[in-house]
Amino acid sequence: MSTDAASDDGAEERRESFWAWGWADRLPTDAERRELKGRIEGMLGFPERPLLDLPELADIELPPPAVEPPADLSCEATTAKRDRVTHSYGSAYRDLVRGFHGRFDDAPDVVAYPEDESEVAAVLSWAEAAKVAVVPFGGGTSVVGGVECEGTGFAGVCSLDMGRMDDVVEVDEHSRSARIQAGATGPEIQAQLADHDLQLRHYPQSYEFSTFGGWVATRAGGHFATRYTRIDDFIESVRAVTPAGSLKTRRLPASGAGPDPNRFLLGSEGAFGVVTEGWARVQPRPPYRARATVRFDDYWDAVAACREVVQARLTPANCRLLDANEAMLNEVAFDGSSVLLLGFESTDSLPPIAADLDRAVEIAESHGGRVSEGPTTEDRTAEDGSDGTEGMTEDDGGDSGEWRDAFVEAPYMFNSLVSMGVLVDTFETAVTWDQFPALHRAIRERVTDAMEEECGAGFLSCRFTHAYEDGPAPYYTLLAPATVGRELEQWRGIKEAASDTLMEFGATITHHHAVGRVHRDHYHEEVPESYLDALRSMKRTLDPEGIMNPGALL
Repeated sequence: MSTDAASDDGAEERRESFWAWGWADRLPTDAERRELKGRIEGMLGFPERPLLDLPELADIELPPPAVEPPADLSCEATTAKRDRVTHSYGSAYRDLVRGFHGRFDDAPDVVAYPEDESEVAAVLSWAEAAKVAVVPFGGGTSVVGGVECEGTGFAGVCSLDMGRMDDVVEVDEHSRSARIQAGATGPEIQAQLADHDLQLRHYPQSYEFSTFGGWVATRAGGHFATRYTRIDDFIESVRAVTPAGSLKTRRLPASGAGPDPNRFLLGSEGAFGVVTEGWARVQPRPPYRARATVRFDDYWDAVAACREVVQARLTPANCRLLDANEAMLNEVAFDGSSVLLLGFESTDSLPPIAADLDRAVEIAESHGGRVSEGPTTEDRTAEDGSDGTEGMTEDDGGDSGEWRDAFVEAPYMFNSLVSMGVLVDTFETAVTWDQFPALHRAIRERVTDAMEEECGAGFLSCRFTHAYEDGPAPYYTLLAPATVGRELEQWRGIKEAASDTLMEFGATITHHHAVGRVHRDHYHEEVPESYLDALRSMKRTLDPEGIMNPGALL
Protein backbone atom coordinates (compact mmCIF):
# COMPACT_ATOMS: atom_id res chain seq x y z
CA MET A 1 0.00 0.00 0.00
CA SER A 2 1.17 3.52 -0.74
CA THR A 3 2.43 5.36 2.33
CA ASP A 4 0.01 8.08 1.26
CA ALA A 5 -2.82 5.93 2.60
CA ALA A 6 -1.24 4.20 5.59
CA SER A 7 -0.15 5.36 9.01
CA ASP A 8 3.48 5.30 10.06
CA ASP A 9 3.00 1.95 11.85
CA GLY A 10 1.34 0.40 8.80
CA ALA A 11 -2.22 0.49 10.14
CA GLU A 12 -4.82 1.72 7.69
CA GLU A 13 -6.73 4.89 8.50
CA ARG A 14 -8.52 7.43 6.38
CA ARG A 15 -6.58 10.61 6.04
CA GLU A 16 -5.72 13.25 3.52
CA SER A 17 -3.06 12.80 0.87
CA PHE A 18 0.36 14.25 1.62
CA TRP A 19 0.64 15.81 -1.86
CA ALA A 20 -2.78 15.82 -3.55
CA TRP A 21 -6.25 17.21 -3.00
CA GLY A 22 -8.52 15.30 -0.65
CA TRP A 23 -8.55 11.83 0.81
CA ALA A 24 -5.62 9.56 0.07
CA ASP A 25 -7.95 6.61 -0.57
CA ARG A 26 -9.46 8.57 -3.46
CA LEU A 27 -6.23 8.95 -5.38
CA PRO A 28 -6.78 7.78 -8.96
CA THR A 29 -6.09 4.22 -10.03
CA ASP A 30 -4.06 3.59 -13.18
CA ALA A 31 -7.25 2.51 -14.96
CA GLU A 32 -8.99 5.78 -14.03
CA ARG A 33 -5.99 7.77 -15.18
CA ARG A 34 -5.85 5.95 -18.51
CA GLU A 35 -9.54 6.64 -19.07
CA LEU A 36 -9.12 10.35 -18.30
CA LYS A 37 -5.98 10.52 -20.41
CA GLY A 38 -7.91 9.18 -23.39
CA ARG A 39 -10.71 11.70 -22.85
CA ILE A 40 -8.34 14.65 -22.58
CA GLU A 41 -6.34 13.64 -25.64
CA GLY A 42 -9.48 12.95 -27.67
CA MET A 43 -11.69 15.82 -26.51
CA LEU A 44 -9.03 18.54 -26.43
CA GLY A 45 -6.67 17.24 -29.09
CA PHE A 46 -3.64 17.25 -26.78
CA PRO A 47 -0.54 15.23 -27.70
CA GLU A 48 -0.16 11.90 -25.94
CA ARG A 49 0.30 12.41 -22.21
CA PRO A 50 2.53 10.29 -19.97
CA LEU A 51 1.27 8.33 -16.99
CA LEU A 52 3.73 9.24 -14.24
CA ASP A 53 4.18 7.17 -11.09
CA LEU A 54 2.39 8.56 -8.05
CA PRO A 55 4.78 9.75 -5.31
CA GLU A 56 5.44 7.98 -2.03
CA LEU A 57 5.97 9.74 1.30
CA ALA A 58 8.95 7.51 2.01
CA ASP A 59 10.77 9.05 -0.95
CA ILE A 60 10.40 12.62 0.33
CA GLU A 61 13.50 14.17 1.86
CA LEU A 62 13.19 17.18 4.14
CA PRO A 63 15.86 19.44 5.55
CA PRO A 64 16.11 19.09 9.33
CA PRO A 65 13.92 21.51 11.29
CA ALA A 66 15.62 24.84 11.92
CA VAL A 67 13.92 25.18 15.32
CA GLU A 68 12.37 22.86 17.88
CA PRO A 69 9.27 23.70 19.94
CA PRO A 70 10.04 24.31 23.61
CA ALA A 71 9.32 21.43 25.93
CA ASP A 72 7.09 23.59 28.11
CA LEU A 73 4.84 24.78 25.27
CA SER A 74 1.26 24.31 26.44
CA CYS A 75 -0.06 22.81 23.18
CA GLU A 76 1.02 19.82 21.12
CA ALA A 77 3.75 20.70 18.63
CA THR A 78 5.77 18.40 16.41
CA THR A 79 8.57 18.27 13.88
CA ALA A 80 7.47 14.90 12.48
CA LYS A 81 7.99 14.43 8.75
CA ARG A 82 4.39 13.80 7.70
CA ASP A 83 3.09 16.77 9.68
CA ARG A 84 5.65 19.08 8.12
CA VAL A 85 5.01 17.78 4.60
CA THR A 86 1.21 18.03 4.81
CA HIS A 87 1.41 21.62 6.08
CA SER A 88 3.77 22.85 3.35
CA TYR A 89 1.31 23.86 0.65
CA GLY A 90 -2.25 24.59 -0.27
CA SER A 91 -4.16 22.94 -3.11
CA ALA A 92 -3.39 24.98 -6.23
CA TYR A 93 -1.90 23.54 -9.42
CA ARG A 94 1.59 24.71 -8.52
CA ASP A 95 1.20 23.15 -5.05
CA LEU A 96 0.16 19.81 -6.51
CA VAL A 97 3.06 19.89 -8.98
CA ARG A 98 5.63 20.60 -6.29
CA GLY A 99 4.14 17.94 -4.05
CA PHE A 100 3.94 15.41 -6.87
CA HIS A 101 7.64 15.89 -7.63
CA GLY A 102 8.63 15.79 -3.96
CA ARG A 103 9.69 19.43 -3.64
CA PHE A 104 9.22 20.27 0.04
CA ASP A 105 12.34 22.32 0.72
CA ASP A 106 10.33 25.06 2.43
CA ALA A 107 8.29 22.81 4.69
CA PRO A 108 7.51 24.40 8.08
CA ASP A 109 9.88 23.46 10.85
CA VAL A 110 7.18 22.98 13.49
CA VAL A 111 3.48 22.17 13.34
CA ALA A 112 1.43 23.18 16.39
CA TYR A 113 -2.10 22.00 17.24
CA PRO A 114 -3.77 24.39 19.74
CA GLU A 115 -7.01 23.32 21.38
CA ASP A 116 -8.09 26.70 22.76
CA GLU A 117 -7.27 30.40 22.58
CA SER A 118 -4.81 30.25 25.46
CA GLU A 119 -2.74 27.72 23.51
CA VAL A 120 -2.89 29.92 20.41
CA ALA A 121 -1.60 32.82 22.50
CA ALA A 122 1.15 30.62 23.95
CA VAL A 123 2.39 29.66 20.48
CA LEU A 124 2.44 33.30 19.37
CA SER A 125 4.29 34.33 22.53
CA TRP A 126 6.97 31.69 21.98
CA ALA A 127 7.24 32.48 18.28
CA GLU A 128 7.57 36.21 18.85
CA ALA A 129 10.34 35.73 21.40
CA ALA A 130 12.13 33.14 19.26
CA LYS A 131 11.70 35.11 15.99
CA VAL A 132 9.72 32.26 14.41
CA ALA A 133 7.20 33.01 11.64
CA VAL A 134 3.67 31.71 12.26
CA VAL A 135 1.42 30.57 9.42
CA PRO A 136 -2.22 29.89 10.40
CA PHE A 137 -3.49 26.68 8.77
CA GLY A 138 -7.12 25.63 8.40
CA GLY A 139 -8.02 23.04 5.80
CA GLY A 140 -4.97 23.62 3.61
CA THR A 141 -7.16 24.45 0.61
CA SER A 142 -5.59 27.80 -0.32
CA VAL A 143 -4.95 28.22 -4.05
CA VAL A 144 -2.94 31.46 -3.74
CA GLY A 145 0.05 30.47 -1.63
CA GLY A 146 -1.69 31.49 1.57
CA VAL A 147 -0.23 28.77 3.83
CA GLU A 148 3.37 28.51 2.63
CA CYS A 149 6.28 30.52 3.97
CA GLU A 150 9.95 30.53 3.13
CA GLY A 151 10.64 32.17 6.48
CA THR A 152 13.28 34.52 5.13
CA GLY A 153 14.71 36.55 8.02
CA PHE A 154 13.20 34.29 10.69
CA ALA A 155 14.70 31.58 12.82
CA GLY A 156 12.11 29.14 11.53
CA VAL A 157 8.48 28.66 10.55
CA CYS A 158 5.62 27.27 12.63
CA SER A 159 2.41 26.09 10.95
CA LEU A 160 -0.47 26.70 13.37
CA ASP A 161 -3.10 24.05 12.63
CA MET A 162 -6.50 25.14 13.97
CA GLY A 163 -8.21 21.82 13.27
CA ARG A 164 -8.74 20.87 16.92
CA MET A 165 -10.78 24.01 17.60
CA ASP A 166 -13.74 22.62 15.67
CA ASP A 167 -16.86 23.12 17.82
CA VAL A 168 -20.10 24.96 17.30
CA VAL A 169 -19.84 26.41 20.82
CA GLU A 170 -23.20 28.11 21.12
CA VAL A 171 -26.43 28.44 19.12
CA ASP A 172 -28.90 31.28 19.49
CA GLU A 173 -31.99 29.82 17.84
CA HIS A 174 -34.05 32.93 18.59
CA SER A 175 -31.66 35.18 16.63
CA ARG A 176 -30.68 32.40 14.23
CA SER A 177 -26.96 32.67 14.77
CA ALA A 178 -24.19 30.39 15.99
CA ARG A 179 -20.77 30.81 17.59
CA ILE A 180 -18.34 28.66 15.63
CA GLN A 181 -14.67 27.88 16.25
CA ALA A 182 -12.20 28.55 13.48
CA GLY A 183 -11.11 24.97 12.84
CA ALA A 184 -14.56 23.56 12.10
CA THR A 185 -14.95 22.26 8.54
CA GLY A 186 -18.11 22.55 6.49
CA PRO A 187 -19.37 19.03 7.31
CA GLU A 188 -18.50 19.47 11.02
CA ILE A 189 -20.51 22.69 11.19
CA GLN A 190 -23.36 21.05 9.32
CA ALA A 191 -23.46 18.06 11.66
CA GLN A 192 -23.45 20.15 14.83
CA LEU A 193 -26.09 22.61 13.62
CA ALA A 194 -28.34 19.71 12.56
CA ASP A 195 -29.27 19.17 16.21
CA HIS A 196 -30.98 22.56 16.03
CA ASP A 197 -32.48 22.04 12.55
CA LEU A 198 -30.26 24.85 11.27
CA GLN A 199 -27.53 25.24 8.64
CA LEU A 200 -24.85 27.80 7.84
CA ARG A 201 -25.40 27.20 4.12
CA HIS A 202 -22.00 28.41 2.95
CA TYR A 203 -20.71 26.01 0.29
CA PRO A 204 -17.34 26.77 -1.30
CA GLN A 205 -15.97 24.10 -3.61
CA SER A 206 -13.56 23.20 -0.79
CA TYR A 207 -16.52 22.70 1.60
CA GLU A 208 -15.44 19.21 2.70
CA PHE A 209 -12.02 20.32 3.98
CA SER A 210 -11.93 24.10 4.38
CA THR A 211 -12.68 25.70 7.74
CA PHE A 212 -14.76 28.50 9.19
CA GLY A 213 -11.64 30.44 10.17
CA GLY A 214 -10.22 30.01 6.70
CA TRP A 215 -13.45 31.28 5.15
CA VAL A 216 -13.33 34.39 7.33
CA ALA A 217 -9.61 35.02 6.81
CA THR A 218 -9.93 34.78 3.02
CA ARG A 219 -13.42 36.28 2.54
CA ALA A 220 -14.39 33.01 0.90
CA GLY A 221 -17.07 32.86 -1.75
CA GLY A 222 -19.84 30.31 -1.40
CA HIS A 223 -21.96 28.49 -3.92
CA PHE A 224 -24.94 30.84 -4.02
CA ALA A 225 -24.88 33.06 -7.08
CA THR A 226 -26.76 36.03 -5.63
CA ARG A 227 -27.59 37.48 -2.21
CA TYR A 228 -25.43 35.23 0.04
CA THR A 229 -22.39 35.19 -2.20
CA ARG A 230 -19.58 35.32 0.39
CA ILE A 231 -18.91 34.47 4.03
CA ASP A 232 -19.13 38.24 4.67
CA ASP A 233 -22.91 37.99 4.31
CA PHE A 234 -23.16 35.64 7.30
CA ILE A 235 -20.76 37.20 9.81
CA GLU A 236 -22.03 38.96 12.96
CA SER A 237 -18.74 39.15 14.85
CA VAL A 238 -15.20 37.76 14.82
CA ARG A 239 -12.60 37.00 17.45
CA ALA A 240 -8.85 36.79 16.77
CA VAL A 241 -5.63 36.40 18.74
CA THR A 242 -2.72 38.61 17.69
CA PRO A 243 0.81 38.95 19.10
CA ALA A 244 -0.42 42.20 20.73
CA GLY A 245 -3.46 40.56 22.33
CA SER A 246 -7.00 39.51 21.49
CA LEU A 247 -9.46 41.28 19.21
CA LYS A 248 -13.19 40.73 19.55
CA THR A 249 -15.85 42.60 17.63
CA ARG A 250 -19.29 43.22 19.10
CA ARG A 251 -22.01 40.84 17.98
CA LEU A 252 -24.55 42.95 16.09
CA PRO A 253 -26.95 42.52 13.17
CA ALA A 254 -25.62 45.80 11.74
CA SER A 255 -23.88 48.97 12.86
CA GLY A 256 -23.12 52.42 11.51
CA ALA A 257 -20.42 53.10 14.10
CA GLY A 258 -17.42 54.02 12.02
CA PRO A 259 -15.39 51.67 9.80
CA ASP A 260 -16.50 48.10 10.49
CA PRO A 261 -13.85 46.18 12.49
CA ASN A 262 -15.25 42.92 11.10
CA ARG A 263 -14.23 44.12 7.66
CA PHE A 264 -10.66 44.40 8.87
CA LEU A 265 -10.56 40.78 10.03
CA LEU A 266 -12.48 39.49 7.00
CA GLY A 267 -9.80 38.90 4.39
CA SER A 268 -6.91 39.51 6.81
CA GLU A 269 -5.31 36.20 5.71
CA GLY A 270 -3.46 35.61 8.97
CA ALA A 271 -1.24 38.64 8.39
CA PHE A 272 -2.33 40.34 11.64
CA GLY A 273 -3.34 37.45 13.86
CA VAL A 274 -5.26 34.18 14.05
CA VAL A 275 -9.03 34.04 13.68
CA THR A 276 -10.22 31.77 16.49
CA GLU A 277 -14.02 31.96 16.31
CA GLY A 278 -16.98 34.02 15.18
CA TRP A 279 -20.73 34.42 15.33
CA ALA A 280 -22.44 33.63 12.03
CA ARG A 281 -26.02 33.90 10.79
CA VAL A 282 -27.62 30.50 10.27
CA GLN A 283 -30.98 29.43 8.85
CA PRO A 284 -33.34 26.47 8.51
CA ARG A 285 -32.99 24.15 5.60
CA PRO A 286 -35.12 25.55 2.74
CA PRO A 287 -37.46 22.75 1.63
CA TYR A 288 -39.01 24.57 -1.32
CA ARG A 289 -37.13 24.60 -4.61
CA ALA A 290 -37.67 25.49 -8.23
CA ARG A 291 -35.18 25.03 -11.07
CA ALA A 292 -34.73 25.02 -14.82
CA THR A 293 -31.97 24.73 -17.43
CA VAL A 294 -31.86 27.02 -20.44
CA ARG A 295 -29.58 26.63 -23.48
CA PHE A 296 -28.41 29.36 -25.83
CA ASP A 297 -26.85 29.13 -29.27
CA ASP A 298 -25.13 32.49 -28.76
CA TYR A 299 -23.02 33.12 -25.67
CA TRP A 300 -23.69 36.86 -25.60
CA ASP A 301 -27.42 36.25 -25.62
CA ALA A 302 -26.91 34.12 -22.52
CA VAL A 303 -24.87 36.88 -20.87
CA ALA A 304 -27.63 39.40 -21.57
CA ALA A 305 -30.23 37.05 -20.11
CA CYS A 306 -28.18 36.49 -16.96
CA ARG A 307 -27.74 40.23 -16.49
CA GLU A 308 -31.44 40.93 -16.87
CA VAL A 309 -32.38 38.17 -14.41
CA VAL A 310 -30.21 39.58 -11.62
CA GLN A 311 -31.12 43.18 -12.42
CA ALA A 312 -34.78 42.18 -12.07
CA ARG A 313 -33.84 41.35 -8.44
CA LEU A 314 -35.15 37.81 -8.63
CA THR A 315 -32.18 36.64 -6.46
CA PRO A 316 -31.79 33.04 -7.68
CA ALA A 317 -29.69 30.84 -5.42
CA ASN A 318 -28.20 29.35 -8.58
CA CYS A 319 -27.57 31.44 -11.66
CA ARG A 320 -24.66 29.55 -13.20
CA LEU A 321 -23.81 30.42 -16.79
CA LEU A 322 -21.53 27.90 -18.53
CA ASP A 323 -19.99 28.78 -21.87
CA ALA A 324 -19.86 26.06 -24.52
CA ASN A 325 -16.39 24.88 -23.46
CA GLU A 326 -17.34 24.73 -19.79
CA ALA A 327 -20.53 22.83 -20.62
CA MET A 328 -18.57 20.33 -22.71
CA LEU A 329 -15.75 19.92 -20.17
CA ASN A 330 -18.26 19.08 -17.45
CA GLU A 331 -20.35 16.85 -19.75
CA VAL A 332 -23.45 19.03 -19.47
CA ALA A 333 -23.81 19.82 -23.19
CA PHE A 334 -21.90 18.78 -26.31
CA ASP A 335 -23.83 20.70 -28.96
CA GLY A 336 -21.89 23.96 -28.68
CA SER A 337 -24.56 25.69 -26.63
CA SER A 338 -24.05 27.81 -23.55
CA VAL A 339 -26.06 26.67 -20.54
CA LEU A 340 -27.76 28.76 -17.85
CA LEU A 341 -28.64 26.82 -14.70
CA LEU A 342 -31.34 28.54 -12.66
CA GLY A 343 -32.42 27.57 -9.15
CA PHE A 344 -34.53 29.22 -6.45
CA GLU A 345 -35.19 28.15 -2.87
CA SER A 346 -37.34 29.25 0.06
CA THR A 347 -38.03 28.39 3.69
CA ASP A 348 -41.50 29.91 3.46
CA SER A 349 -43.55 28.54 0.57
CA LEU A 350 -43.37 27.36 -3.00
CA PRO A 351 -45.54 29.76 -5.03
CA PRO A 352 -43.29 32.86 -4.80
CA ILE A 353 -40.15 31.09 -6.01
CA ALA A 354 -42.10 29.21 -8.69
CA ALA A 355 -43.25 32.60 -9.96
CA ASP A 356 -39.70 33.95 -9.79
CA LEU A 357 -38.43 30.98 -11.78
CA ASP A 358 -41.16 31.45 -14.38
CA ARG A 359 -40.14 35.09 -14.76
CA ALA A 360 -36.45 34.18 -15.03
CA VAL A 361 -37.25 31.62 -17.74
CA GLU A 362 -39.38 34.18 -19.54
CA ILE A 363 -36.45 36.61 -19.53
CA ALA A 364 -34.08 33.91 -20.80
CA GLU A 365 -36.44 32.95 -23.60
CA SER A 366 -36.74 36.59 -24.64
CA HIS A 367 -32.99 36.49 -25.29
CA GLY A 368 -33.17 33.40 -27.47
CA GLY A 369 -32.85 30.76 -24.78
CA ARG A 370 -34.68 27.44 -24.97
CA VAL A 371 -35.60 25.44 -21.89
CA SER A 372 -33.93 22.03 -21.98
CA GLU A 373 -34.95 20.90 -18.52
CA GLY A 374 -37.81 22.03 -16.26
CA PRO A 375 -39.18 24.19 -14.94
CA THR A 376 -39.63 21.88 -11.97
CA THR A 377 -40.68 22.60 -8.39
CA GLU A 378 -40.18 20.56 -5.24
CA ASP A 379 -41.57 20.48 -1.72
CA ARG A 380 -39.18 18.62 0.59
CA THR A 381 -40.87 19.43 3.87
CA ALA A 382 -41.39 15.72 4.54
CA GLU A 383 -37.75 14.76 4.03
CA ASP A 384 -35.29 14.28 6.87
CA GLY A 385 -31.57 14.83 6.96
CA SER A 386 -29.06 16.26 4.58
CA ASP A 387 -25.41 15.82 3.76
CA GLY A 388 -24.99 19.56 3.44
CA THR A 389 -24.17 19.73 -0.23
CA GLU A 390 -27.86 19.34 -1.04
CA GLY A 391 -28.00 23.05 -0.34
CA MET A 392 -26.24 23.72 -3.59
CA THR A 393 -29.66 23.23 -5.28
CA GLU A 394 -28.02 21.06 -7.91
CA ASP A 395 -28.33 17.46 -6.70
CA ASP A 396 -31.42 16.51 -8.62
CA GLY A 397 -30.18 14.86 -11.80
CA GLY A 398 -30.21 16.17 -15.36
CA ASP A 399 -28.04 19.09 -16.40
CA SER A 400 -27.94 20.49 -12.85
CA GLY A 401 -26.95 17.15 -11.40
CA GLU A 402 -24.21 16.66 -13.99
CA TRP A 403 -22.85 20.09 -13.15
CA ARG A 404 -22.97 19.55 -9.39
CA ASP A 405 -21.14 16.23 -9.66
CA ALA A 406 -18.45 17.80 -11.84
CA PHE A 407 -18.15 20.75 -9.43
CA VAL A 408 -17.55 18.52 -6.40
CA GLU A 409 -15.21 16.13 -8.20
CA ALA A 410 -13.12 18.74 -10.07
CA PRO A 411 -10.36 19.06 -7.43
CA TYR A 412 -9.86 15.29 -7.46
CA MET A 413 -9.53 15.38 -11.25
CA PHE A 414 -6.70 17.92 -10.83
CA ASN A 415 -4.70 15.18 -9.05
CA SER A 416 -5.01 12.92 -12.07
CA LEU A 417 -4.21 15.65 -14.58
CA VAL A 418 -1.03 16.65 -12.73
CA SER A 419 0.07 13.01 -12.80
CA MET A 420 -0.18 12.92 -16.61
CA GLY A 421 1.54 16.19 -17.39
CA VAL A 422 -1.52 18.37 -17.94
CA LEU A 423 -1.29 21.96 -16.76
CA VAL A 424 -4.67 22.75 -15.17
CA ASP A 425 -5.57 25.88 -13.27
CA THR A 426 -8.37 28.33 -12.59
CA PHE A 427 -8.59 32.07 -12.07
CA GLU A 428 -11.58 34.21 -11.22
CA THR A 429 -12.51 37.85 -11.05
CA ALA A 430 -15.40 40.31 -10.97
CA VAL A 431 -16.04 43.22 -13.31
CA THR A 432 -18.88 45.54 -14.25
CA TRP A 433 -21.27 44.45 -16.99
CA ASP A 434 -20.11 47.23 -19.32
CA GLN A 435 -16.48 46.08 -19.05
CA PHE A 436 -17.09 42.35 -19.23
CA PRO A 437 -17.29 41.92 -23.04
CA ALA A 438 -13.93 43.59 -23.64
CA LEU A 439 -12.34 41.78 -20.70
CA HIS A 440 -13.66 38.39 -21.79
CA ARG A 441 -12.48 38.76 -25.37
CA ALA A 442 -9.03 39.89 -24.19
CA ILE A 443 -8.77 37.00 -21.72
CA ARG A 444 -9.69 34.46 -24.38
CA GLU A 445 -7.16 35.88 -26.82
CA ARG A 446 -4.24 36.51 -24.47
CA VAL A 447 -4.50 33.44 -22.25
CA THR A 448 -4.96 31.19 -25.28
CA ASP A 449 -1.93 32.82 -26.92
CA ALA A 450 0.07 32.32 -23.72
CA MET A 451 -0.86 28.63 -23.60
CA GLU A 452 0.13 28.26 -27.25
CA GLU A 453 3.46 29.96 -26.60
CA GLU A 454 4.28 28.08 -23.41
CA CYS A 455 2.76 24.66 -24.16
CA GLY A 456 1.93 24.53 -27.87
CA ALA A 457 -1.82 24.17 -27.24
CA GLY A 458 -4.47 25.02 -24.70
CA PHE A 459 -8.14 24.98 -23.74
CA LEU A 460 -10.01 27.75 -21.91
CA SER A 461 -13.54 27.73 -20.51
CA CYS A 462 -15.62 30.19 -18.51
CA ARG A 463 -18.55 30.12 -16.12
CA PHE A 464 -20.23 32.72 -13.96
CA THR A 465 -19.92 31.68 -10.32
CA HIS A 466 -21.80 34.73 -9.04
CA ALA A 467 -23.87 37.46 -10.64
CA TYR A 468 -24.54 40.92 -9.24
CA GLU A 469 -26.75 43.73 -10.47
CA ASP A 470 -23.67 45.66 -11.57
CA GLY A 471 -21.52 42.84 -12.90
CA PRO A 472 -20.63 39.14 -13.08
CA ALA A 473 -17.93 37.08 -11.42
CA PRO A 474 -16.45 35.04 -14.30
CA TYR A 475 -14.37 31.97 -13.41
CA TYR A 476 -11.96 30.59 -15.99
CA THR A 477 -10.53 27.08 -16.25
CA LEU A 478 -7.48 26.39 -18.40
CA LEU A 479 -5.80 23.18 -19.51
CA ALA A 480 -2.62 22.77 -21.54
CA PRO A 481 -0.12 19.98 -22.27
CA ALA A 482 2.79 20.67 -19.92
CA THR A 483 6.41 19.68 -20.30
CA VAL A 484 7.35 17.56 -17.30
CA GLY A 485 10.03 19.45 -15.39
CA ARG A 486 8.96 22.84 -16.80
CA GLU A 487 5.41 22.95 -15.44
CA LEU A 488 5.93 25.85 -13.04
CA GLU A 489 7.78 27.96 -15.58
CA GLN A 490 4.99 27.42 -18.09
CA TRP A 491 2.34 28.13 -15.46
CA ARG A 492 3.95 31.45 -14.52
CA GLY A 493 3.85 32.71 -18.09
CA ILE A 494 0.17 31.86 -18.45
CA LYS A 495 -0.79 33.16 -15.01
CA GLU A 496 0.98 36.46 -15.63
CA ALA A 497 -0.88 36.94 -18.92
CA ALA A 498 -4.21 36.38 -17.17
CA SER A 499 -3.44 38.59 -14.17
CA ASP A 500 -2.09 41.47 -16.25
CA THR A 501 -5.21 41.40 -18.41
CA LEU A 502 -7.49 41.57 -15.37
CA MET A 503 -5.66 44.67 -14.17
CA GLU A 504 -5.74 46.34 -17.58
CA PHE A 505 -9.51 46.02 -17.90
CA GLY A 506 -10.37 47.23 -14.42
CA ALA A 507 -11.31 43.83 -12.97
CA THR A 508 -10.32 42.55 -9.54
CA ILE A 509 -7.38 40.18 -9.18
CA THR A 510 -9.64 37.91 -7.13
CA HIS A 511 -13.34 37.73 -6.34
CA HIS A 512 -13.07 34.90 -3.81
CA HIS A 513 -9.75 33.05 -4.02
CA ALA A 514 -7.99 35.60 -1.76
CA VAL A 515 -4.64 37.34 -2.21
CA GLY A 516 -2.03 35.16 -0.51
CA ARG A 517 1.37 35.41 -2.11
CA VAL A 518 0.38 34.59 -5.69
CA HIS A 519 -1.87 37.65 -6.11
CA ARG A 520 -0.01 40.02 -3.81
CA ASP A 521 1.70 42.20 -6.41
CA HIS A 522 -1.45 42.64 -8.48
CA TYR A 523 -3.46 43.31 -5.32
CA HIS A 524 -1.07 46.16 -4.61
CA GLU A 525 -1.89 47.54 -8.04
CA GLU A 526 -5.60 47.29 -7.31
CA VAL A 527 -5.79 49.20 -4.03
CA PRO A 528 -4.51 52.72 -3.18
CA GLU A 529 -0.97 52.92 -1.84
CA SER A 530 -2.19 55.00 1.11
CA TYR A 531 -4.56 52.16 2.03
CA LEU A 532 -1.67 49.69 1.97
CA ASP A 533 0.25 52.06 4.25
CA ALA A 534 -2.68 52.00 6.66
CA LEU A 535 -2.69 48.20 6.63
CA ARG A 536 1.05 48.17 7.27
CA SER A 537 0.51 50.48 10.21
CA MET A 538 -2.12 48.12 11.61
CA LYS A 539 0.28 45.22 11.19
CA ARG A 540 2.97 47.07 13.11
CA THR A 541 0.47 47.67 15.92
CA LEU A 542 -0.87 44.11 16.14
CA ASP A 543 2.23 42.21 15.02
CA PRO A 544 5.26 44.36 15.91
CA GLU A 545 7.79 41.63 15.12
CA GLY A 546 6.12 40.78 11.79
CA ILE A 547 5.84 37.07 12.58
CA MET A 548 2.28 36.57 11.29
CA ASN A 549 2.17 34.88 7.89
CA PRO A 550 4.93 37.08 6.44
CA GLY A 551 4.60 37.65 2.70
CA ALA A 552 0.86 37.02 2.53
CA LEU A 553 -1.30 40.00 1.59
CA LEU A 554 1.46 42.52 2.41
